[in-house]
Amino acid sequence: MKNYYVNQHAQQNGDHEVHTSDCNYLPLNRKYLGVFSDCKSAVAEAKKTYSKSNGCKTCCSACHSS
Repeated sequence: MKNYYVNQHAQQNGDHEVHTSDCNYLPLNRKYLGVFSDCKSAVAEAKKTYSKSNGCKTCCSACHSS
């Protein structure tokens, strides 16, 4: 189980990236999503606020889509 956050500022492509609390790219301007067993659940939670959410390529690679 890990703590997940979503970046409140969209990337240039419009995605709001989901990160784990120990990610090297965890942004300062973030929203706490909660504790989840996998990134898929965290991205689903992020999509409730930001419909265009995506997993971080580094810490949530299983949920990252180009």
